Amino acid sequence: MKIPSPAGWAESSGRTVSWWLLGPGLLWMGLLFFVPLCLVVVISFAGRGTYGGIVWSFSLTNYLDLLHPLYARILGQSILMAAGTTLLCLIMGFPLAYYIARAAPGRQRIWLLLVMIPFWTNFLVRTYAWMFILRTEGLLNTLLLKLGLIAAPIELLYSNTAVVIGLVYGYLPFMVLPLYVALERMDRTLVEAAWDLYATRWAVFWRIILPLTRPGVIAGCLLVFIPSLGAFLTPDLLGGARSMMIGNLIQHEFLVARDWPLGAAISCVLMLCVVGMMSWSLRTAKPLSQREHES
Repeated sequence: MKIPSPAGWAESSGRTVSWWLLGPGLLWMGLLFFVPLCLVVVISFAGRGTYGGIVWSFSLTNYLDLLHPLYARILGQSILMAAGTTLLCLIMGFPLAYYIARAAPGRQRIWLLLVMIPFWTNFLVRTYAWMFILRTEGLLNTLLLKLGLIAAPIELLYSNTAVVIGLVYGYLPFMVLPLYVALERMDRTLVEAAWDLYATRWAVFWRIILPLTRPGVIAGCLLVFIPSLGAFLTPDLLGGARSMMIGNLIQHEFLVARDWPLGAAISCVLMLCVVGMMSWSLRTAKPLSQREHES
């Protein structure tokens, strides 16, 4: 009989410890994520009962119903608003993250604390606060009237503009933090070398800073775009009946129309879109040499 070597014992023991460490997390994710996800996929192929129940018969009717122009319009509007939110967060978040990354260590901690302070308050409370700010008799209109900048209150609440404002406010920290990490790790000597070679500000940004921080940009865009695409609380409170996104449609199908199969089908389509975007972003975030080697 062959006696295992000490190295073999150590390797086997290491694998056992690894599985014990992974076990609780895998069990939790399996029971509370994978199993419900499989249930949603199965329900998406079922039929709707007469009184809102589920008829367990395989059918593609729910996915064919999504070809209706109404659902296409809601999906297109959701993608457009999520993309606009992501672009605004990137435009505002990049300069802020760049300033924080170049600040002294003590000031960096203060600025990062200010960025994360909104997380100390419930998201629902913060959204209600924006309702008081944007309404006709709210703080913003009152201030603009006092300053004489407008003659009559502006209708901001219950519009797509209010939804985008709420989404940008809610998800801006998710853009700033990844960008800060990428800018903090950036080799500043490359920027100094570009200045020494008389590069313009645009050339330094476009050819040095942006390529070096591309993983942070992609991570921030994903962290903003994905939750913005599936948001339902902010559009419901700030958009009202005038604005509906894909998240509100899913909520309506499950809780109001009681059409669980159609709501599950919409959820599956949304998840497929998210998975596709994440796959594209992971490939895009790879170094150029690695992508050329794989291709």
